Amino acid sequence: MAELSLEALAKRIEMLEKKMAEQEAEKTGRKRDWRRVVGVSGDNEFTRQMEAEIEAAREADRRAGREGNSE
Repeated sequence: MAELSLEALAKRIEMLEKKMAEQEAEKTGRKRDWRRVVGVSGDNEFTRQMEAEIEAAREADRRAGREGNSE
């Protein structure tokens, strides 16, 4: 690597600091919103199995609630 002058290094550091500040602003400016993740999981066997297990657990909770049992 060629030897860099102090001016060149200062310019590179300034550029990196600017880029980091932009990335930080993007990260902190983002609102948490459940709609951003809709559709993230593709339609595959794992996703279908996970959804089936979640629905079974919900149904078991509903059944327990109707019967007056708490889990």
